[in-house]
Amino acid sequence: MKSFATYVRSFFILLAAFAATTAAAQEYRVQPGDTLRIEVIEDTSLNRLALVSPDGRISLPGAGAVRVSGRTIEQIQSGLTTQLAPSFVNTPTVFVAIEQLAARTPATPRVTSIFVVGEANSVGRIELEPDTTLLQAFAQFGGFTNFAATTRIQLHRGSEIYNINYDAIISGQSTNGAVALREGDVIIIPQRRLFE
Repeated sequence: MKSFATYVRSFFILLAAFAATTAAAQEYRVQPGDTLRIEVIEDTSLNRLALVSPDGRISLPGAGAVRVSGRTIEQIQSGLTTQLAPSFVNTPTVFVAIEQLAARTPATPRVTSIFVVGEANSVGRIELEPDTTLLQAFAQFGGFTNFAATTRIQLHRGSEIYNINYDAIISGQSTNGAVALREGDVIIIPQRRLFE
């Protein structure tokens, strides 16, 4: 059998957890897609669930369209009370709570996908960090095979074709190695000719 002290300790632990949750909820700032529960004690016809629209507003009779995005529950509650007050003899009692949070999609790291064809040590789809340069991409796909014509590389970007001379980049005669690659770029590395 549990002692009275154990019950008291459990009660205070639960109370501390509730206080921490309440503090976090008070600091939460409402975002588009959240659903708010609004209750007005003096006029239950105003009670409703309100979905925060993409522009950050909710609509409530007597208050109109109210911007709530970026505000705390306490700020929203205070604002609605002020806006509804002229319609009541006494200041209304307004309660606002979060009914449901908007579905949050986890942020996925942005990548740039390019395609490498021909005489590279690694061909196919290559995922790069954004703003990766052409020279960095050459390093990422492991350079070229022994049969690569490194002076006739082509960069296909949509309908445009750019001729790239890797040897000129390495010797410092060309700055093409500093070109940032874009999503969908295709690098074609042809095979060397017999006496090339």
